[in-house]
Amino acid sequence: MRPVDLLRLLLLAAIWGSSFLFMRLVAPALGPLLTAELRVLLAGLTLFAWFRAVGMDMGLRANWRFFVIVGTVNSGVPFALFAYAALHIPAAYSAVLNATAPLFGVICAAVWLCERVTPARVAGLALGITGVAVMVGVGPVQPTPQMLLAVGAGLAAPLCYGLAATYIKLHGAGIRPGAVAAGSQLGAALTLLPALPLWPAPALHNPALLTPLVLACIVTLALVCGAVAYLLYFRLVEDAGPARALAVTLLIPVFGMGWGALFLGERITPAMAAGAACIVVGLVLLLDLRQLFRGRVPG
Repeated sequence: MRPVDLLRLLLLAAIWGSSFLFMRLVAPALGPLLTAELRVLLAGLTLFAWFRAVGMDMGLRANWRFFVIVGTVNSGVPFALFAYAALHIPAAYSAVLNATAPLFGVICAAVWLCERVTPARVAGLALGITGVAVMVGVGPVQPTPQMLLAVGAGLAAPLCYGLAATYIKLHGAGIRPGAVAAGSQLGAALTLLPALPLWPAPALHNPALLTPLVLACIVTLALVCGAVAYLLYFRLVEDAGPARALAVTLLIPVFGMGWGALFLGERITPAMAAGAACIVVGLVLLLDLRQLFRGRVPG
């Protein structure tokens, strides 16, 4: 991996790790559904404008059903779930829970794509589950029914990522990754729109919640953590290969916990660090880190 690719990898992990910080600040004012809607809508429109400016045909008319399905499962639902989780658990928790996405990806690929599950991957799954259990059971937040529901939402979101990745592999042949990024964000915005009345934004009843900080955070969440991050990610895929780009998953929890501690004063306990370490080691086993940096796609 070239130094410039490593720099992009670290920058991408820092950006995506910060998204949980922004959701933690935005969700109490806008609610989970509007937070997710604005995130995908602004990101989708920005990416659409960018690709139109560079002359890229995204194939919206030909692939709109695909974009709606992928957008709903890969962005709309998980973003809303993480925004709900942000109401009840620290940003660091959500960042670590997000790192379980490859675990669910392995399970989904084994069920629907019949990919081989090696002993190393079984061990990786076991370590990942152990890490979540350790973090939730003895972390800085007391396990309450509401907290456990938020953790469940934080686990359901990466499950959606695993399902979406399997669907893309089955039905996304021939569709450019950049088109999937932009089209899926617009598709997610379309499907989230009718659900908005189910959870009205608290700021509608208390406008004081809609502070300049909240507005700045939602714009940053959409444009930086959405549009810019996708462009950065697909450039990394193009230059370094998809296998090496997967390494970003290993780094997001580190940045997520760091941002939460730095800006929100969230406490990182030894048990929490141990749980995150179990998940990271589990991911190394699942992704086969030796193959990852040789440029071969694991599995």
